[in-house]
Amino acid sequence: MALDIPRITLHDGTPFAEVGLGTYKLTGDDGIAAIKAGIEGGYRVLDTAVNYGNESEVGEAVRRSGVDRDEIVVTTKVPGRHHGYDEAIASGRASNETLGLGHIDLLLIHWPNPSVDKYVDTFRGMIALREEGIVRSVGVSNFTIPMLERLERETGVIPSVNQVELHPYFPQAELRAFHAEKGIRTESWSPLARRTELLSEPVVQEIAAAHGVGPTQAVIRWHVQLGATPIPKSADPARQRENADVFGFELTADEVEALSSLERGRIFDADPNHHEEM
Repeated sequence: MALDIPRITLHDGTPFAEVGLGTYKLTGDDGIAAIKAGIEGGYRVLDTAVNYGNESEVGEAVRRSGVDRDEIVVTTKVPGRHHGYDEAIASGRASNETLGLGHIDLLLIHWPNPSVDKYVDTFRGMIALREEGIVRSVGVSNFTIPMLERLERETGVIPSVNQVELHPYFPQAELRAFHAEKGIRTESWSPLARRTELLSEPVVQEIAAAHGVGPTQAVIRWHVQLGATPIPKSADPARQRENADVFGFELTADEVEALSSLERGRIFDADPNHHEEM
């Protein structure tokens, strides 16, 4: 039986699940099968990007799933090499064609690439795509508070989502507070701090045991209670289900704080003020 993952509503009216499915590196026939399994298991937010090279697989998985298209929020991202007004429009149209689903539910700027200084024009191009109906919702990824403020100031539009590195080692309290003030949904990439010892931390193990759940579930529940949508990636249906089965228990305020107290900073060398990705 598919899990019923609760939804919130973005400030533009788009329904958005509280846990989504990351699709990075899910490619080819195996990727299609994994993404289809996720949809059949209950996932309704799918995250891809031009730079992941699997937009066609995501689109095919949605078509094969048998789930009503309007039930699924498909996210993709404009890469750095497509920054600029006209370039962003062309990029969004190409992604829409590759996905083959009629429209893009959520289009994000993948990285701000500040030295290029075209992210405002890129966002304007995405707004134009929204006005055309090609895109339903526009947002960003890896943006800082000053960058978000500039977008609002220069375009009059507040991004619906900001997808950022977020996990107990890097809880981003100041940014999350700004998002809450502006009505921007926080979305967490690398929510389980992959390639680290996070899930083996004694406090994570203790909290998981206290609730009779696995450590991944304890951490993903932490994201949910912070008001963020984590997008864990897994190709295994059983693991996909475990990752999203976090709505039958609730962490205490002390437990949320205990996980947040693991803070030590970014685990990826990807400060948006300096990191650039084309």
